[in-house]
Amino acid sequence: MKSLVMSDVNRFVEEHIRSFHDQRLRKLQATKLTDLLTRKNPYLYRAKYLCTAQDLVSALLDAKLSSSEEEIFGSFLEELAIFVASKTLGASKSSATGIDMEYVSHGKRYLIALKSGAAWGNSSQWAKLEDDFKAASKVVRQSKQVAGVECVLGVCYGKTKATIKQGFIHQLCGQAFWAQISGDKEFYTKIVEPLGHRAREFTEDFAVKKGALINQFSHEFITDFCEPDGSISWARIVRFNSENMEAAQPAVSV
Repeated sequence: MKSLVMSDVNRFVEEHIRSFHDQRLRKLQATKLTDLLTRKNPYLYRAKYLCTAQDLVSALLDAKLSSSEEEIFGSFLEELAIFVASKTLGASKSSATGIDMEYVSHGKRYLIALKSGAAWGNSSQWAKLEDDFKAASKVVRQSKQVAGVECVLGVCYGKTKATIKQGFIHQLCGQAFWAQISGDKEFYTKIVEPLGHRAREFTEDFAVKKGALINQFSHEFITDFCEPDGSISWARIVRFNSENMEAAQPAVSV
């Protein structure tokens, strides 16, 4: 394993972190009030006793942004992991289905699938990952230059101890995963600092645009989903979200 130069890591993060902020801004700007009201659970927000248009719009928007940001930033962390492993282990992106990167160490080929957090998949997704590892391993074993194959699920954050999944998949989370690809037990803490590069600047711009969108959505919401006295019409929201049956037709006399 080659030594990792932190200045290279810092440079990579600083050059690519803008992509995360740009993507979350595009997600924000592409949002429509009708999408929020259609895709979110109206009963949940009624149960939370949200009484103003702004409170409800803000809650709906925050819920959408939170899930999309997790996905966007998860992709960024996976790209960072591939970059680190390429510097230390000569890893490269894999062409095998479901496998993100691979490298050879001491004659053994390591197949790595990357996930952002440990709570990533249901039983069918785990079964798909198992099949992908088995298919990729079968191809690798055809090479006489490889002494063996190790399948690794690398998880970017989480306190779960290293364990074997599905009988042959080595799951490494958080510190253990970053140490495996960097050779540094403290690397998982060292990447925190560069992630804050220009964070305040990007976040302030995002907050201004988000505030304007909340104001716009609140105006639309009051017009379409509030009673004349200003109260929220929850029945109207539920109908907009879930109505899918035609009104009963009157009986025809014969």
